[in-house]
Amino acid sequence: MLPDRDLLLGVDIGTGSSKGVLTTLDGRVLARASRRHRTDNPRPGRVEHDADAVWWDDFRAISRELTARAADPDDVAVGRVAAVCASGIGPTVLLADEHGRPLRPAILYGVDTRSVVEAAELEERYGAHDLLRRCGSRMSTQAAGGKLEWLRRHEPDVLARARFFFMTNSYLVFRLTGEYVLDRHSASQSTPLYDRHEMAWIEDRCARIAPGVPMPRLVWPSERVGTVTPEASAATGIPVGTPVAAGTCDAWAEAESVDVGRPGDLMVMYGSTTFFVAVTDGPRFHPSLWGTAGVRPGQSTLAAGMASSGSAVEWWRETIGAPDVGELVAEAAAVPPGAHGLVALPYFAGERTPFADAEARGALLGLTLRTTRGEVDRALLEATAFGVRHNLDEMRAAGVDIRRVVAVGGGTGSPLWPQIVTDVTGLRQDLPAERIGASLGDAKFAAVALGAVDVDAVWNRVESTTEPDPAAAEIYAGLYPAYRALHEATAELQHQLSALERRTRV
Repeated sequence: MLPDRDLLLGVDIGTGSSKGVLTTLDGRVLARASRRHRTDNPRPGRVEHDADAVWWDDFRAISRELTARAADPDDVAVGRVAAVCASGIGPTVLLADEHGRPLRPAILYGVDTRSVVEAAELEERYGAHDLLRRCGSRMSTQAAGGKLEWLRRHEPDVLARARFFFMTNSYLVFRLTGEYVLDRHSASQSTPLYDRHEMAWIEDRCARIAPGVPMPRLVWPSERVGTVTPEASAATGIPVGTPVAAGTCDAWAEAESVDVGRPGDLMVMYGSTTFFVAVTDGPRFHPSLWGTAGVRPGQSTLAAGMASSGSAVEWWRETIGAPDVGELVAEAAAVPPGAHGLVALPYFAGERTPFADAEARGALLGLTLRTTRGEVDRALLEATAFGVRHNLDEMRAAGVDIRRVVAVGGGTGSPLWPQIVTDVTGLRQDLPAERIGASLGDAKFAAVALGAVDVDAVWNRVESTTEPDPAAAEIYAGLYPAYRALHEATAELQHQLSALERRTRV
């Protein structure tokens, strides 16, 4: 039995599942918990979560499981929960009434594309140059501001009753503490409502797009914003009075979990989608990417995100009835680079960056009667790698000097996918020892809020590194132009097919 000690609780709410950790004050993971949940697709292009049935229930269940272990004298995780922090998918839009009760399901990040028209009209109203320079990003379906505008137009009764605007982490903070706050990073994904240079809400735009809804107080993710209330304690098992840090969007918490914090650092997150966070030497802007505040005071990041990657592989697995992704990956690993001349486009859910196109669609070119399911799987993995290169090319065009790449996420469980990306991009990638993800970053934020560690503390050592294979890299260098040309040649046709889908799919 170990003596009592201070512990940190970090919980992250993901698109399809949530994860939590208990750690020591120096980041050693003692216990883990996870929970799968439902994501709703009520109509094509719409992706939602029930904030109470998903966000709060997951947080509550994971917290109770982990705090029970902390209280068990026979458990290695025994100790006192000294601080807590939560992150989540973002940017999301959740409107709540004067009591903080959700008025409708939460609208998720860029995978929800309902605000295409609103984003275009807001960009015309405020101007692409102003948005890019003042807000850090042009309008897209990723931005929370466009989704608030959609609600103003299509659900005015909901907006009229709204008194709170939450994202995932800020809703959990409210449920835990009663405090109405939002971290500055998440706010910077609320284009056109947030000024990146003033680090403040643009009040006239907020009043026009979300009339009657006060904007939350702005904080940094590692700031202590309140303490756990008796009601929240009874629901979660976290002791009354436990300090709570603000938290942030999951990808940025994950970047913090692997110590991506210095200019030149880049995180590549392999999951249902692929996400990139590059730490920059001051604000960087690019019309196809997202310039945001970082998670540390004074930090800037340039981010990008593909709409589907691992989800395309999962679609293929379900389509052919393979028992698990691991079996498919093994088959793909036996296929040589280039998949015997099969090239795919990964735009199964439209695309976010490096071009905002909700009407983009996936494709496979080069199919023959000899094509195997392993070849299709490899082509899909290679397509995501080509998409990574496309995004990194645009980051470099914005002046980002990429010096260190860290690979994270569930897709790093097999060496194949990161190796393909390394071969396509020519960039070596560090794989950290601890890959639990954003919840570890949350624990670090909690430690900083508690004053237990400095924000620059290194919590996660490098376990292995992928190195480019020259022969594979040569093949991919020849295929990358074909990937780009396939998209350019079929973009208009993709839009026509997308329109047909909207007309015919119930």
